[in-house]
Amino acid sequence: MEIKDNTFARQFEISTPTGLVTIEYSFQEKKIFLTKINTPESFDDQELFYNMLKSIMEISIERKLKVVPIHPKIATFFKKNPIYKELLPPGIRI
Repeated sequence: MEIKDNTFARQFEISTPTGLVTIEYSFQEKKIFLTKINTPESFDDQELFYNMLKSIMEISIERKLKVVPIHPKIATFFKKNPIYKELLPPGIRI
């Protein structure tokens, strides 16, 4: 899976057969805030979505960023994947 970091639009992108899936973000200090998910209407591939989030976590590790999940689906990802909880900034519990 190839994930694109579109820094101009401030979003991670992946092309799917049904269209473009994006996760919007913003930066503050050494934190990346994952704020919004955009999917085509007919998109329902949860495995692809979770793999996309795993790739974003790896990018965050490489860039030494803490991750702040604003969107509920992203918070659920952290609950189901406790290995990434170390990426949460101090004071944020999920």
